[in-house]
Amino acid sequence: MSKIKKIEIENAIISITKVNEDDFICLTDMAKAKKGDNRAADVIKNWIRTRTTIEFLGTWEKLYNPNFNMVEFDHFKAEAGLPTFVLSAKQWIEKTNAIGIIAKSGRYGGTYAHRDIAFEFGSAISATFKLYLIKEYQRFKEIESNQYNIEWNVKRILSKANYHIQTDAVKNYILPKKNYTKNTEWISYAEEADLLNVALFKCTAKDWRDLNSELVKKGMNIRDIASINELAILSNIESMNAEMIRKNIPKGDRFKQLNEIAEYQLNILNKKDSLKALKKMSEDIYLKKKND
Repeated sequence: MSKIKKIEIENAIISITKVNEDDFICLTDMAKAKKGDNRAADVIKNWIRTRTTIEFLGTWEKLYNPNFNMVEFDHFKAEAGLPTFVLSAKQWIEKTNAIGIIAKSGRYGGTYAHRDIAFEFGSAISATFKLYLIKEYQRFKEIESNQYNIEWNVKRILSKANYHIQTDAVKNYILPKKNYTKNTEWISYAEEADLLNVALFKCTAKDWRDLNSELVKKGMNIRDIASINELAILSNIESMNAEMIRKNIPKGDRFKQLNEIAEYQLNILNKKDSLKALKKMSEDIYLKKKND
């Protein structure tokens, strides 16, 4: 599963995650929203055991799952409606090899379903809830697919990739000279990261964490809230720093050059596209495109 995203429906927080590039919505959160924590599991069990639901799930699996166990599906369909018939999401998954529903354990545990199935479950919750779910999900996808959000994520990925290049340079060219023992190698890695942080953001990672405790609690760091322009520059100076390390250029000289480059490039990029100079403080900060 990928990182959990959140949407809000009628004051309830509903989790969304990606499985093989498809969005899966948390049925447990949906059930909690209408019936409370104690009843959520029962709501899902009662829904999944009906003939209508089993037929819907079976049809969906036949369309998208070549490994779907039709024998078990036919058995469940024949039993559906009997007073003694009981079925849980876990049983459905294990017996039929279903892929449209998954059971997740841990901190963000619960029953998740492909968006098609989640919308169907929304009908069982309430027609109004389903409508709000679809509307909010559509808004979520508009934000996710927006050109500025996509570019921000690409720049963040490039930044992470170049960070690994830089740390390899530290390992190969700095650590042997300083003769650090194995359990203190992280010190040099942190120093090089902060060399770039100060050159671009004017503060160290620790400085930022001390001043942004609420964002830290959400698992964010100084680079997660950077603008598109800052991430583009960060990617550039990480590669430059790695090359300068390889050439044995002293840290003081490297910082001076990196700082000058960062300031010069940031000034040019911010003038060219002011929207990309915005900090990404939330998932919808880049929702609206710049007017030409």
